[in-house]
Amino acid sequence: MPFNIKKRGKLTYYYNGEHPVLSALVTEEQSDGDLKIYFSGLTGGYSAKGVLDREELVTMEPEQEVPLVFQSWEHWLKEAGICDSLKQIDFIEVHAFGCQPKSPNPLVDPLGYTKELERLRKSYADAYRAFFRDYLTDNGVPARFTVHLVDVPDKAASYEFYSTALYQKALQ
Repeated sequence: MPFNIKKRGKLTYYYNGEHPVLSALVTEEQSDGDLKIYFSGLTGGYSAKGVLDREELVTMEPEQEVPLVFQSWEHWLKEAGICDSLKQIDFIEVHAFGCQPKSPNPLVDPLGYTKELERLRKSYADAYRAFFRDYLTDNGVPARFTVHLVDVPDKAASYEFYSTALYQKALQ
């Protein structure tokens, strides 16, 4: 479904529906013509599935989740007509809001819970590293900011992401 677009001064909002809660993308025109891009938050559980019609991820597996989030953002860039690939933008920052693992229950299996928490932290770091190393080989690596929370709106998710990037027209 194509985006609805609302332009207001230097800002352009890309959203779905007549009365959205949030925009999927917001761009901010810079004085030199470049675009600062704000990507809406996504979880790998249900949000990315809806964008890419992928099979639902119930247990969070960072090796699958991280690429799905970035593929969703790439899809949005194309749909908005901004550019054709994430390779054409430079990520400034990626924010990840980490949740407690969904299982095992920390009260029933505290050791298992601790192991799952460690696995998720390592897996997410490895997945970020692999994505930037393997897909965005010519781009820089963004700053990453992670906050640990109890939960996010998507009950199946272990993380929620949002990001800021720059589309530099002189590099195209």
